[in-house]
Amino acid sequence: MDFAMSAKAQDYHNRLTAFMTEFVFPAEAEYHRYREETGPKDHTVPPIVEELKALAKERGLWNLFLPPISGLTNLEYAPLAELSGWSLEIAPEVLNCAAPDTGNMETLHLFATEEQRRQWLDPLLNGEIRSAFAMTEPAVASSDARNIETTMLRDGNDYVINGRKWWITGAADPRCKILIVMGRTNPDAASHQQQSMLLVPVDTPGVDIQRSLPVFGWQDQHGHCEIVFDNVRVPVENMLHEEGSGFAIAQARLGPGRIHHCMRALGAAERALALMVDRVQKRVAFGKPLSEQGVVREAIAKSRNEIDQARLLCEKAAWTIDQRGNKEAHVLVSQIKSVAPQVACDVIDRAIQVHGAAGVSDDFPLARLYSWHRAMRLFDGPDEVHMRTIARAELGREKDAFVSAASRQSGTAASRQSDSAVTGR
Repeated sequence: MDFAMSAKAQDYHNRLTAFMTEFVFPAEAEYHRYREETGPKDHTVPPIVEELKALAKERGLWNLFLPPISGLTNLEYAPLAELSGWSLEIAPEVLNCAAPDTGNMETLHLFATEEQRRQWLDPLLNGEIRSAFAMTEPAVASSDARNIETTMLRDGNDYVINGRKWWITGAADPRCKILIVMGRTNPDAASHQQQSMLLVPVDTPGVDIQRSLPVFGWQDQHGHCEIVFDNVRVPVENMLHEEGSGFAIAQARLGPGRIHHCMRALGAAERALALMVDRVQKRVAFGKPLSEQGVVREAIAKSRNEIDQARLLCEKAAWTIDQRGNKEAHVLVSQIKSVAPQVACDVIDRAIQVHGAAGVSDDFPLARLYSWHRAMRLFDGPDEVHMRTIARAELGREKDAFVSAASRQSGTAASRQSDSAVTGR
């Protein structure tokens, strides 16, 4: 395995670094000023975002996440996603690389008909509209998609949708025009073939976006919404792929998307570490800079170790998807999804601690970064589900001759010790 950046990836990395430095970081103050002036219930995009989108397009920093469009592999895109994580609220969107649009665009690219692509994928790729992915439900444990209760029943040339979804990211944004909705089309089929996905325009009668839920008191600009579907009718042509394929589509959608999330999380962790290092070199306590306190140095060292370890695991997952496909990488993806958000939370928490009261204020981005990455330990599958996947794979792994020999030897030694204890020898 070789994780070194290719010449193409290095060129993108250099150009994106310059773009972030020159345009994105300076725009953060204006972005947050606009959000404060309009209030948390206003989900319109700050104008600076559209200005930066135009600049990113001009510089060829657009749709980098999708290999068939950008020509970048998942491994080549990974460090670019990490860079965008340094400015999580702005950079991914201005590059047209923000979730949930990235996952939805990949889904449409893989499974949509030509007409569906023309109607929805093209404007998404152009950054003209936004989208949302409606799977999670309040009444069931949605980490197991087989629990989904929303029904999508065939009635003549239509499907009729009834159900309630929540935490549907992006649905409050007035630019959100299309929902990919996962529901049950055939409750009598095998458990993994009961679900399907339908394309549902937001303005379809019966789609009721009831509220946007805050995360630790923060209202996301795009919203995390609760939506009721009340006898929503869409034509059968809005089915993605075919009936019963919803579970398979969800798995295909989430592989690369989880890598993107995790690499952005490491970018946020890197920013938190940079802020920590800067802070401790400037602050004096008990007669010497914080940077000379042993406990602070340990926090910095642990943070560097954890970020670099997690990055290598993310790169291995990206390399495996590129070389062997999503199915072969699924355990690695579970590993990074259970590791990277926890690393980000830990590093950000240490940075908050050395900032003192300033760390939990709006004067620094740390509180917002922490709230997002703590939530990340739940979305796209909670830690426990991914740990279950990892453990199941480990328990089911076939032992090779080397491991079997070592296990037999250890068992023999333990047996001898037990026999000696019984006989008193």
